[in-house]
Amino acid sequence: MLQRAEEFEKLLQTRRTVRDFSDRSIPRKVIEFCLQSANSAPSGANRQPWHFVVVGDPGLKKQIREGAELEEQEFYANRAPQDWLDALAPLGTDSNKPFLEIAPFLIVIFAQKYFVDETGKKHKNYFVTESASIATGLLITALHNAGLATLTHTPSPMKFLNQILDRPVSEKPLMVLVTGYPAVDAKVPDISRKPLHEIASFR
Repeated sequence: MLQRAEEFEKLLQTRRTVRDFSDRSIPRKVIEFCLQSANSAPSGANRQPWHFVVVGDPGLKKQIREGAELEEQEFYANRAPQDWLDALAPLGTDSNKPFLEIAPFLIVIFAQKYFVDETGKKHKNYFVTESASIATGLLITALHNAGLATLTHTPSPMKFLNQILDRPVSEKPLMVLVTGYPAVDAKVPDISRKPLHEIASFR
């Protein structure tokens, strides 16, 4: 048990977010297995209030990039507080998001606020954001375990994703998970993790 825990920790310590992706293809079956891993997440009342839209179509990826960059331009120019811009500066991020077209897959995560049964009755889901976020964390972990890089992208607002991907109003876009192999010349942030004593307490 201790050995497995230590080996898994070492694996996850190698995970890094990248913004430079290769267009190298990924077998769909790999993505399917990772999604099934994500679907093992706990959820409020076991409602599993998430939907993953895997986007590989170049036309749809282009639309998503255009919609995201439109929101990002407004964000960087007018909505972002200066302290947030200062925090982002070392990472070199801006409103230009070419990775949304280059990476082979975008996985758009939707959180389902409610569902409608076969009789047309509406049923509320519980702890929706928390549940979908846990599933997303498992998905990121599964993709890393498979040898893939990821980037969490959260343009705000994200309602344009419902329209582009034809998702119902009962679903709220949570994030776009960019997925693929890192580019050969990808820049990886030189970051450190907080030590255990700063992130956990044993009582």
